Amino acid sequence: MGSPISLSVVILAAGEGKRMRSATPKVLHPIAGKPMLAHVLSAATALKGPNPDIHNLDIHIVYGHAGDQVRAAMGVSDAAVGVSDMVEWKNVPVNWVHQAEQLGTGHAVAQALPGIPDTHTVLVLCADVPLITPGTLTRLINAANPNGALLTVCLENPHGYGRVIRDTHSSVRGIVEEKDATEAQRQMKEINTGVMCLPASSLKTWLSQLDTDNAQGEYYLTDCVAMAHQEGKALSSVCITDPVEVQGVNDRAQLALVERAYQRRQAESLMREHGLALADPNRFDLRGHLSVGKDCFVDVDVIIEGNVTLGDGVRIGPFCRIQDTHIDSASQIHAHCDIQDTHISSNCSVGPFARLRPGTKLDQNARIGNFVETKKVTVGEGSKINHLSYIGDATLGVGVNVGAGTITCNYDGKRKYDTHIDDHAFIGSNTALVAPITIGKRATIGAGSTLRESVPPDTLAVGNKDTHLVHNWRARSKPSKSD
Repeated sequence: MGSPISLSVVILAAGEGKRMRSATPKVLHPIAGKPMLAHVLSAATALKGPNPDIHNLDIHIVYGHAGDQVRAAMGVSDAAVGVSDMVEWKNVPVNWVHQAEQLGTGHAVAQALPGIPDTHTVLVLCADVPLITPGTLTRLINAANPNGALLTVCLENPHGYGRVIRDTHSSVRGIVEEKDATEAQRQMKEINTGVMCLPASSLKTWLSQLDTDNAQGEYYLTDCVAMAHQEGKALSSVCITDPVEVQGVNDRAQLALVERAYQRRQAESLMREHGLALADPNRFDLRGHLSVGKDCFVDVDVIIEGNVTLGDGVRIGPFCRIQDTHIDSASQIHAHCDIQDTHISSNCSVGPFARLRPGTKLDQNARIGNFVETKKVTVGEGSKINHLSYIGDATLGVGVNVGAGTITCNYDGKRKYDTHIDDHAFIGSNTALVAPITIGKRATIGAGSTLRESVPPDTLAVGNKDTHLVHNWRARSKPSKSD
């Protein structure tokens, strides 16, 4: 790239996206759970890392339709004006530029230019092209000096896109939009991606000369390419080989196409670079960050959200959703589980059809079975909740067995209360523990009991309306020496 440059990135995010047929602005529609605009911002802010020659980087987002909604989704308050530090993108300064009327791409870029020095290089990105990578952008920036560069791609079916026109020396002569193209020009396969890199001083001159003499009555940014050619400042071009990387999103079908492409990209990275075994890479969704140990396996239709860590040998069954959870080595999550904000220690088993809600912690060798729901619970080492139970706001000691149909009645309509079940207690089936309550060590609760008072250690408790306690019943039941 030569001498260091100052780079201003202009992200076009003002369009309504009528073809989405949605009340949500187009640029906020999610890919992998994150707005398309956020993906483009991430690619832009990543440029400073791999590019030591970029000594200054700033970003300008041109917004218009539903602007308050767009800015709020990016963490900008209604009162924020001008430069805003966006911690999600490494504190790179972001200047929000309002485009009151959407009069075309040229008009959109022109709104940002007053805040860009003439000495800068301008990289134009589109907020609805979310799969663009920092690597591709780096190639484009490297090719841009001294006159600028254009990112192109060749498509078998280029319908709807602006065609790249070259002269007899194969230099880029201009771009013609399909509505303005001749029949011969429409046969061309090389298309404009909307991504270009141009010197700010020249760009300001060219944009000031734009007119709306075209089929759409708009100011086309692409007309700057022909102006550059006329001035003898031929633009370089970078033609990429993967069309999906520059796939724009204009409707729901294209959104789904880009989603699957992005998920496939993540799946291949996890398999190749981290050794994750996936039953079917095409049926895997990562909406956050996944860290994996050795010999992990993920079955089909698993959704990973937020920050998830899998230790060595973890196996995830089909149709599970796991969010913001840490799972230690050799644990297994069976089919159809929903797990959120949970810590699962080693050699645990969960499911099938279990729901672990925020604050759940399983110690080693714990077992959570089918149709069990937990919330804000610590399950001690070797303890089991195997069937059809709700355990909330509770602490279970070591070796506790909770029978089928057990519930902790932790909420009185106003406040939550805790349940404590000490080591090696046995809770019979269909038991209701009305909190606050403590079940002592080695206590046994008879099936069908409703308990409102704590049970001492080594006690058998059976009750509904009136609780019947047999203290030290285990000791009494032992045979005497005379026997």
